[in-house]
This record gives sequence, C-alpha cells and structure tokens, in this order.
Amino acid sequence: MLKRQLNSFFKLEEHQTSIRTEIVAGLTTFLTMAYIIFVNPSVLAQAGMDQGAVFVATCLAAAIGCLIMGLLANYPIALAPGMGLNAFFTFGVVLGMGYTWQAALGAVFLSGVIFLLLSIFRIREWIINSIPISLRLGIAAGIGLFLAIIALQNAGIVVDHPATLLTIGDIAQPAALYTLGGFFVIAALAHLRVMGAVMIGILGVTVISILLGHSEFGGVVSMPPSMGPVFLQLDIAGALDISMISVVFAFLFVDLFDTAGTLVGVAQRGGLLDKEGKLPRLNKALMADSTATMTGALLGTSSTTSYIESASGITSGGRTGLTAVVVAGLFLISLFFAPLAGSIPVYATAGALLYVAVLMCGSLARADWDDVTEAAPVLVAALSMPLTYSIANGIALGFISYAAIKALSGRFRELSPAVTVLAILFALKYLFLD
Repeated sequence: MLKRQLNSFFKLEEHQTSIRTEIVAGLTTFLTMAYIIFVNPSVLAQAGMDQGAVFVATCLAAAIGCLIMGLLANYPIALAPGMGLNAFFTFGVVLGMGYTWQAALGAVFLSGVIFLLLSIFRIREWIINSIPISLRLGIAAGIGLFLAIIALQNAGIVVDHPATLLTIGDIAQPAALYTLGGFFVIAALAHLRVMGAVMIGILGVTVISILLGHSEFGGVVSMPPSMGPVFLQLDIAGALDISMISVVFAFLFVDLFDTAGTLVGVAQRGGLLDKEGKLPRLNKALMADSTATMTGALLGTSSTTSYIESASGITSGGRTGLTAVVVAGLFLISLFFAPLAGSIPVYATAGALLYVAVLMCGSLARADWDDVTEAAPVLVAALSMPLTYSIANGIALGFISYAAIKALSGRFRELSPAVTVLAILFALKYLFLD
C-alpha cells in the first residue's frame, strides 16, 4: 500500500527510479552535506548566538526545506543553511557592521519574503537574466575568498599587522596544524571521490584533538538542546532600518544566484531539464527555497538555500522529491547528536571552510579575461568581499564598476536597466548613507 502511494505521489516509475534507489540517493546527498550541522553552529556562535540552539535550528531548517522541496516541487534537491551566507551573517553583518544577530535574522527573513514575492510574480527570471554572468562569477568567487580568509583567521594562520594589515601567524601552533591537516585530508579524499569527505575531515580532526588533549569531548548522543535562545528572536523592525537595505539585498542576491545556479546545474546533471533546457516546476522549487529561508530565520539560523551537493545523490540515481524527503529524515535524526556537534572545535571546521572556498573560487575560470570590461568587475567584486570583510560591499562595488566601465567604454547597450539602477542606488548609498 505504502509503496503504491509513494510511486503515485513522487511519480517514481515515470522518472525511471525506485524507492530503494531514492533512499540510497538521499543517504548519499546527506553524507556529502552533513558537515553543515557542525559548521553552521560554529560560525553563528561567533555572532553571540547559542551554539546548541543554532544546532537544532540548523537541523530543523534543513529538514523543513528538504520536505518542502521534495513534497511541493518533487525534486531530489536538498536544502540547508548556506555556506558563505552564514559567514556574511556573522563576520559581515554582526561583527563587521555592528548589528545585533536578532536584526541580522530579521534581514534574512525579509530577504526570504522578497524572494518569495519574486518567485510568485515571476520576476526572478527577469532579474537573473538582467545580471551579467561576469558579476555572478565574481560574486561566487568573492564568497569563496571570504570563506578562505575567515578559515585562515580562525586557524591563526593569517593575523593582523599594523603595517601590512595582514601577515602570517604561527603555523606551528595546534589550531593552524589541525586546520591545514584537515584541509589536506578533505581535498585528498574529495579527489579520490570518497563519500562524506568533508565530514570525515571534520570528525577526524576532532577525534585527534580530543585524544591529544587540545579539546574536550562532550559526548555523542542526547536529547536535543532547547531552541529558546534563538527561536522567534528575529528583530524585523531593526532590519527595516534604511542602513540595512544593502544587507537585505546582499542576502537576497546571493541566495537568488546560488539557488538558480544550483537548480539548473543539478537538474542538468540529472537530465531533469525539458527539451528547451528549462526546469519544469521552477517556480515551485524557488518558492520552496524562499519559504525555507523565512522558516530558518524564524527558527534562528541564517539563509537556507539549495545545495550543490545534491548532485551526489542524483549521480546515485535520485530523480524525485523522495530523495529530498529522505535527507529531511536524516537531518531530523541528527538532532540527537548535539553533544558531538558541541565537541567540534573551530579549527576542525576551518579546514572545511577552506575546502568550500576552493570549490567556489572555481567560477573564476569561466570569466572572460580577454575582455577587460568583463574581467575588471569580476576582480573588483571578488577581491572586495574578503578585503572589506563584506559580501554586501563586494556586490555593490561589482555593480558600480561594471556599469561605470561599460559606460565609459561606450558600450551602453550592454547595460541592462536592472544593472544601471542597482549601480546608481549602490553609488548613492556610499555617497550619502555611509
């Protein structure tokens, strides 16, 4: 009876898959992205949030996002709080700009509301098509570089210097050695296509540091900690401050581009695109993503987004939303591993951040370096993020430089109305609001 219902609801036969295949695909996807349940609480805790509560919020936001994607859009795409977005939340908005984490959560919620409206009224495609590919590549690479500098700082490999701003730290100290060792292992295992390479690296460093007495073991299994410290703590009124506009739009743009790229890339690998190369039920998938972001903010975590790691499950045969539902179930089971998550030191996740940075910086290879009007904005956007410690600044300076260089080069026709308007708004912000 259950088998027949699953076949009917997820259209398994139509997609030439089976319940067993979808379960295996879900497990595969989960193992490749499970590192987020350790990394996200570690990152957001540095913003002053309760680590145990964020752990629960992370698992629940991921589970709810996966369920919505699986049941509403019927796609084998998993969601969880996004890397890069959590770093911007902590190091850019809270520690960098001085806003409270409650206001930052409010900004995440508002970005999710705008994303949902864009999806409902089908404005998303117009925006995505209006943003030049070079800016999208620069933004992706910039987020990668931003993650890299955070990882190196957390490990003490890069430290501040009064004359040169930055310099190398003490590589011989334990945090640096653990970070580099974890990064080397993760990269090697990923090259060898070992499933769960990132999680293996994180747990491996944690075990070694505990055995050598550099960190404490808090246990493995327990009842989930209370969500009280972060649940419904978002400050929407604070996020409506005019100075937070750029923050809201930074969350929105990164989530928008990341989701669009992930959906198309993963769908293409799984043969889910139609004859015209478009993704059926795209709006439902986008609505699932935006709803998950809003829900995550209410629960107490940064933006929830679609994960490129979903491609691993598709490679294993996943073709329907049942794969995403399986991932959701595994995230719910993870709720009972809070002590293990709390035992993981910052330097154990730093190596994982550095590895994710490598993947994101790969977008630079697709930039048109022969056309300086395209290449220059890529470099400006990418370098501005780590050097100003802000994804929002990188996006803004990228838009301004793109519009200015194209206009001064006499190539006005290549400027879309969206890029021109955004560039002017960002320039006005720097001139009159900063």
